[in-house]
Order: sequence, then structure tokens, then C-alpha cells
Amino acid sequence: MTHRRNLFFLTTVFVTCLTHARTLNAAEKPLEVDLQAFVGKPQLETVQVFEVGRFPNVAVTVNGTVLATFGAKQVRVKRSEDGGKTWGDEISIGEGIHGGGTTVDESTGDILAFVEDNHPPAPLSVYRSKDDGKTWNADKVTIHPDSKGKMPAMHMNEHGITLRHGKHKGRLIRPSRNYGKGNRPESLFPTHYTNAMFSDDGGKTWQTSEPFSEKGTGEACVAELSDGRIYYNSRRHWAPEGKSPMRRWVAIGDDGGATWGEASICEVLPDGPQDTTYGCMGGLVRLPVAGKDILIYSNCDSPKGRNHGTVWASFDGGRTWPIKRLVHEGRFAYSSLNAGRPGTPTEGWIYLHFESEGSSVARFNLSWILGGQATGDGTIPEDLPR
Repeated sequence: MTHRRNLFFLTTVFVTCLTHARTLNAAEKPLEVDLQAFVGKPQLETVQVFEVGRFPNVAVTVNGTVLATFGAKQVRVKRSEDGGKTWGDEISIGEGIHGGGTTVDESTGDILAFVEDNHPPAPLSVYRSKDDGKTWNADKVTIHPDSKGKMPAMHMNEHGITLRHGKHKGRLIRPSRNYGKGNRPESLFPTHYTNAMFSDDGGKTWQTSEPFSEKGTGEACVAELSDGRIYYNSRRHWAPEGKSPMRRWVAIGDDGGATWGEASICEVLPDGPQDTTYGCMGGLVRLPVAGKDILIYSNCDSPKGRNHGTVWASFDGGRTWPIKRLVHEGRFAYSSLNAGRPGTPTEGWIYLHFESEGSSVARFNLSWILGGQATGDGTIPEDLPR
């Protein structure tokens, strides 16, 4: 009996130490680099990752493993441990439709994936990986409704983030939405609204933000600026009279994602092809450059049809978007963006996971974007290394 008791004690101590070490290792890894990491020789490489399916996210773990999550009926992930050069076999996360919001907890290294049983509103499962995306297990979570008493839906939003600044440092936040009176018919679109949900306990308990100020919105992106404010960028399925139906809604949150300021239309960024008012999910990431607010946005740049996948760059936190560059001329629908981690094979790379006859991942650097086309909206900083 004494031997068993000692063995149990030693095992408990060992597991506790491992967990503590993993937490320290994740929390102590550098999060931001000098701008020089993202410039140099212009580079673009594209590889097909999934042959069938829909709904992409891309995430980069604290160890620098690139994760491409995907799936309309079975959510799967592929992993790259060499910065996106090569990809491993498909790994199943869970059965259902991808809810987006794939989130890396930078405090622990855990990764969260969100899977709904079918097109929402629908039951939700949250999966957690503690080993860089190799294995996934269903997680028991609590999600609280918004101030209207409405529960958030997940599908199909951009990846989540960990906040790095201010009193909410360490908070997980991901965009979410509410389908109002229902997903269809289209006459119900004006009842939809976008929002976000956030967690201060590593994803066990989630609060839902106040609604975005504009209706007819859903499928959004968030990025934390260097001063701790959150830039919110949303697709719209409907626009009130007098508002552009083919450009993106944007707003700023200054309280860690609990509320959102007055929304405005970004006249530069397209919301999908310009022959429809239906919009298209886009990608967004802030490059992890210390003291800079360089944002990259992705969507179609097309007068007709979901094609001509393009990225835009902002150097002032989304106020202006002076340059864009075509990534993929052919079929291009939903997309997701993320950026590499300092001190790993991903450092200096920008990753774009997009739908195109299955899905592909493009990786490129900022110098490659700088060889693109001026939009006429602002200017590129003169001191930016080329």
C-alpha cells in the first residue's frame, strides 16, 4: 500500500511539473519581432492542402507548427512542422461543420477548435489539443449568452487570438455571430448580427460581447493593435439604404472585446465579388512586429465571381490600405490569414489558407506584397525596409 501511495505521489508530481513546464515554455516564448523578419527577398509559394471540403482557418502554434483546419462535414487538420513547405496526413478533429475561430492559447500552448453539428444555429462541440494539433479531445465548456439573452453561433469566422496587452492580457477572443430570426430566407438577413466571445480561463468559460452596431453582419475577423485596442472587420449579408453593400464593416473595441464602437464602411476593402451584395468571408492578421500595426486582409478582388484572391496591407492599424497584390487568379472563396512565430521555421512568413477546388495554403513575406499595386488609399511608410 505504501509503495502504491508513493508511486501515486511521484506520478502526480511528475505530471504537475510537466504541465507547469509546458505553461512556462509557452508563456515565455517571444511573441513579436523586428520588422526585418518579414522583409528581404520577395517570396511566394503555394501548395494544395485539402482536395475536398470547405471552410478554412489557419493557425500557428507557439512552437511554430502551422495548422490548416478545414471541413463542411468532418473537420480535419493538416500540420506542417517545417514552416509550410510540407504537410502531414489529415487528422480528424470532429464530425460536423467548421465553426472557424481556431485559437492558439499563447499562455499554455493549447489549441481550440470549434465544430457545430450542422449549419447553425446548431449544437456546438469545442475540441482541445495539447500536443501541437496531433490529437484532439472534446472539451467541456460553458458559454454565456449576450445581453439580449442570445447564444452565439460559430460558423464561419476567422481564427481567434490571445490578447497581449493591457489588463486583459492572456484573454482568448474569437469572432462569433447571431442568426437572429433564422439563417434563411434572405429576408431574415437584417436580423443577423456579428459579435465575439472571450475567455479569461483558457477557454473553459466564455462570455459573449455586446452585438456589433450594424445588422445584417456575420463572419468576422479580429486583430489586437499594439495599444491593446481590437480592430473588428466583418462581412455583411445585407446593408441599410445609403450604405455600401459591397464593402466591409469595421469598428474598434477598447475594452478587451466586450463592446464595439460605432461601425463604419471601409471603402477600400471589397466584401467578395462586386456583382453581389452577399459578401464573402475574408482573412485578417496583424503581423507580430513590435510597436507596429501592420494588418493584412484577404478576399476576392473581382468584378464578378469568387476568384482573384488578393491581399491588402495596412501600416496604420486599418485606417488606410495603400497596397494590394494578387495571390491566386483562379477560384478563390473563403480565406484565412495568420503570421509566423519568432524563433521558429515560420518566422517572417504570412500564411493564407483559401478555398480553391479543395483548399491551398500560400505563404509569402511582406516584401512580396510591397511589389503589388497601389490602391490610392494612403501611402507606404518611407522608412519601411524593402
